[in-house]
Amino acid sequence: MKNVDYIIVGDGYAGLFFAHQLIRNNRSFVMFSERQKSASQVSAGIINPVVLKKFTTFWKAQEQIDFLKNTLKEIENYTGQNYLIDAPIHRIFHDENEQVLWLKKSDNDDLSQFLDKNFDRLKVVKNDFLSGKVNQSARLNVNGFFTGLFDFLEKNENLIAEKFIYSDLDAERSTYKNFTFKNILFCEGMGVKHNPFFSDIPVNPNKGHHIKVELSEKIPENITIKKKHFLFPVNDQLYFYGGTYDREQLHQEIDESAVEQLKKGLMEFYPHPFEIKDINFGFRPTVKDRRPIIGRHSDHHNFYVFNGLGARGILNGCYFSKSLYDFIEEGIPLHEEISLERFKNKN
Repeated sequence: MKNVDYIIVGDGYAGLFFAHQLIRNNRSFVMFSERQKSASQVSAGIINPVVLKKFTTFWKAQEQIDFLKNTLKEIENYTGQNYLIDAPIHRIFHDENEQVLWLKKSDNDDLSQFLDKNFDRLKVVKNDFLSGKVNQSARLNVNGFFTGLFDFLEKNENLIAEKFIYSDLDAERSTYKNFTFKNILFCEGMGVKHNPFFSDIPVNPNKGHHIKVELSEKIPENITIKKKHFLFPVNDQLYFYGGTYDREQLHQEIDESAVEQLKKGLMEFYPHPFEIKDINFGFRPTVKDRRPIIGRHSDHHNFYVFNGLGARGILNGCYFSKSLYDFIEEGIPLHEEISLERFKNKN
């Protein structure tokens, strides 16, 4: 039997950012990964401190941005790669009212550091009412991040590329196949619905589609354009445009109405020919109160869950991975807004 401090089940943002906490604290672990594309791996990788519909911010936005930038520097130390793309979001205004609202909100203490008061006129795209720049916004090189971390974990024998079988887990003895463990963490996204220990946590699937397109007229590489959805270059040929939000059409197939919605959204501000080259979708695990779900099993006290990261998987996964680590290792209580216990108190 091989003894490890942790088994991690799941390989999205929650699993990888928690693995980083274990690496930096010299804890032994293995991660079980089916190496299939998760919602995290097909995500846009947008790092954004502003809700761009209403020009508001969210809980701990500045702390999460700062923590992410520091964490990515730490990860760069052992993968040798910088995965942060400095390409700030430029939000195209629909009308003059949005310009006025943006300027009004930019005077708020919690938004002044994010909403740039100098408006821009973007080239190539239609932006009659100009655009506003979101300071401190950026993108994660999603493909590079997952490839780099998986390669590092594989090289260090932390990665096991196989499906985790719940029936092979002995909860009383803390063993799984040929492993004994101190703690086990489940961060499986919507896969948690098949988990016999945490299937009752209130996460709901939100299906998101994105398209990859070839544009006849290229947009600047150092920005991310947002109107209804996000548009940015993936490589020399392709651009990412997405993603949609759908809580109803939850089948495992491409939804043509979502693709149509994306085409119309892009045509609204990109008045040149384009060609769709690829279509992808994933299921974000969302929670009604828009907070992650983190906690310990009520009967098996070394079983933990980290889920419900929603559309802010990068920021939530990074920032709250430390909260979870400190909870397990140092006994520091979880904030009630993210704790699994908040649902038990309501019953």
